[in-house]
Amino acid sequence: MRLSLDPRRGNSQLVGGRGRRASVTAAPERDHVVAASETVELVLGEHSPLPESTADVADLVRLLRGHVAQLGARTAPGIPALLHAQRLCSDSIPEGYVPSRVYLVGLAEATRELMAHVECGGSTPSSVEGVGRWRMPTVNVLRGAVFSLALACLVVAASVLRT
Repeated sequence: MRLSLDPRRGNSQLVGGRGRRASVTAAPERDHVVAASETVELVLGEHSPLPESTADVADLVRLLRGHVAQLGARTAPGIPALLHAQRLCSDSIPEGYVPSRVYLVGLAEATRELMAHVECGGSTPSSVEGVGRWRMPTVNVLRGAVFSLALACLVVAASVLRT
């Protein structure tokens, strides 16, 4: 099985590179989590066969390493899922049929853990402007604040002497 890893869009025209045609309609940049989930599905999918050649394994490892780098930029440093994925990325692909496939599956699982961390909101803010901003309080917090302020006003009003 030779996986086609050519950069293609929906209209089947090659994108980028010298001598290649550009896409007719410019598609927006895909989300890194979606792209990583597609690659992880190629490796860990229930009906996905194992890659046959070492070139297929090397291509998938290269893609997964790229996804780890992209997702790692969106997370805070020191997260265990990120450290595990980066440690696997720094290892070389083992020789042999079974060890290389085991390494590929382990890297895909580590990428999936990192994707889950990014999806749950474990990412850092993408812009510097939002770093100092406060979160918007929930409705119940606002209701509690208004109630306590009204109660304090009532207590102060009741404690004032009448003349």
